[in-house]
Amino acid sequence: MGYPSVERRTTLAAAALGRTPGTPGPDPGKGAPLTAVMGEILDVSPHLITIETPDGQEERLVIAPWATAWRGTDVAPADLPVGGRVLMRALREGRVVERLWGDTTRVTGTITDVSGRTDLAVELDCGTHRGRRTILIPYRATGRLRVRYPKLEPGYLFDGIGIVDEGVERITLPATSQPAYPARSVPSPPPAYSAQQSRISGTVVWFDGTQRGAAYPMLERADAGCPDSAVSCAGLPYLSIGSLLHVRNVCADRSARVPIVACGCLAGRFCDRCVECDTSPRGRLAELSAPTFVELGGDLTKGCFNAQIGLG
Repeated sequence: MGYPSVERRTTLAAAALGRTPGTPGPDPGKGAPLTAVMGEILDVSPHLITIETPDGQEERLVIAPWATAWRGTDVAPADLPVGGRVLMRALREGRVVERLWGDTTRVTGTITDVSGRTDLAVELDCGTHRGRRTILIPYRATGRLRVRYPKLEPGYLFDGIGIVDEGVERITLPATSQPAYPARSVPSPPPAYSAQQSRISGTVVWFDGTQRGAAYPMLERADAGCPDSAVSCAGLPYLSIGSLLHVRNVCADRSARVPIVACGCLAGRFCDRCVECDTSPRGRLAELSAPTFVELGGDLTKGCFNAQIGLG
């Protein structure tokens, strides 16, 4: 017998706690809504972009005059390649694009092997749910990466942002500074979460999934099917797949109710801070899928935002 769907789990959790099931989505009254639009580029010009969405629909959107784009480096929106994947932040009911990210990926994991003298091939264990991945750090980016990741050695954590180019994940940006401790030596969390603590502050990051929702570290291992879960240096409470998180981007003052859809076992091992608009407390609270992160005002190349979370 399989596990219930995320939607069914949300309903069951609300019933068990005596609550009315919440509805995922942004809070009203937090400024003009942002919409994340994804797809494969069919045609692009300085003013218009045509894509095929994941459900096979063709959409044509206006590119705002002030729009910017990134594909490994800053580029003009019209220079994004036809056939590439794009994630866009759009205004006005999702019809006017102001920010575009082409073929962007993020890889977070524990280093298992490093090879190469100029371009570096790094093998990573990205957790039970994401498996093993191999990334390429081009020679021109190795200096920048090594400043933030001095220990490119097996057993240490890595988190980088780049692009998928001809099937190869090329990482050019460090998403954070490397933790000084090995992945299996996560510092102890602060005093335990209490029921009176309605909000927990820390860092929220993104992962390259397309299903809107969050990956959360403190899940019961049997429930999540993830033997590496239930580790966090942020002092998070135990929750379950299907629980709703209330996530607030402190920097942009945008909030949403976000369902937990996956295990965030790697997020719990990072005790870093986000300095997007101020310095957050240590610890990653959750990873949001890329569309959810963008709709809460996040920038994929910056990698994080200062956040508060609570039960949705």
